[in-house]
Amino acid sequence: MSENVTLNQGISEKPDTMSKIIIGKFIKNKLAVIGSIILSIIIMAAILAPIIAPYSFEEQRLLDKLKPPSSEFLLGTDKFGRDLLTRLLYGARISLLVGFASVFGAITIGTLIGSLAGYFGGKLDAILMRFVDVLLSIPSIFLLITLVTIFQPGVDKLILIFALTGWMGTARLVRGEFLSLRTREFVLASKTIGTRSYKIIFSHILPNAMGPIIVSATLQIGGVILAESALSYLGLGIQPPTPSWGNMLQDAQNFTIMLTAWWYPLFPGLMILITVLCFNFVGDGLRDALDPKVNN
Repeated sequence: MSENVTLNQGISEKPDTMSKIIIGKFIKNKLAVIGSIILSIIIMAAILAPIIAPYSFEEQRLLDKLKPPSSEFLLGTDKFGRDLLTRLLYGARISLLVGFASVFGAITIGTLIGSLAGYFGGKLDAILMRFVDVLLSIPSIFLLITLVTIFQPGVDKLILIFALTGWMGTARLVRGEFLSLRTREFVLASKTIGTRSYKIIFSHILPNAMGPIIVSATLQIGGVILAESALSYLGLGIQPPTPSWGNMLQDAQNFTIMLTAWWYPLFPGLMILITVLCFNFVGDGLRDALDPKVNN
């Protein structure tokens, strides 16, 4: 009798779906979960900045300049008397917008070029990959500074520049995935029945290569936020009065200010550190969750 009950229970239990397995593996990674929660809070705060910000990000109160954190100004004020909390919230909108939009563009370009090179191979593969090698041989920071210097800095131009200079790694990654997937049985079967190449690429191979692409995109967002902050710190990125974590650090680079107003450089620097670190945690968690060889 007990054997029958056990057998019936085993039959009634449905096997876990792939999505449940991935979510379960991701949840087991505590750092990835913590990173996801913190990023969710930062993203929501950025979206709701016009509602929750206590002041206007352009509002100057020269009589209140360099005020320490208090009940009136929770994170203190800058050298123009502007509320730091407000500027951090609006700065988050800029940093996240540049990060997400730039990586979306770079992933789109890289996926398209990598797919064509990996699927068709031959001369097309050789030409595209040599072009990628040439671009990768140029120091990225030199290329970024050159392009930003030529074009007037702005959010739209920064997004375009980061997208056009950040797709090469994705192209090589996608090419490698396509080289390994194009010889699989389901691809050969599709070719046998006369399925068009574009349909095989986008309907059959690409969905099976999305795992590494998603992980790469997540890790790239943190890198773009860091690069945007560095350019803004050098005065080549987002220009005042529009707030950016990078140009907030630039405003606070005066040695005297850093000693007397510790909150001025501390909070923008912490936001950059925490955000980039959380994206890296989430990327690592996704990589482990999407890799079938990893058993947590």
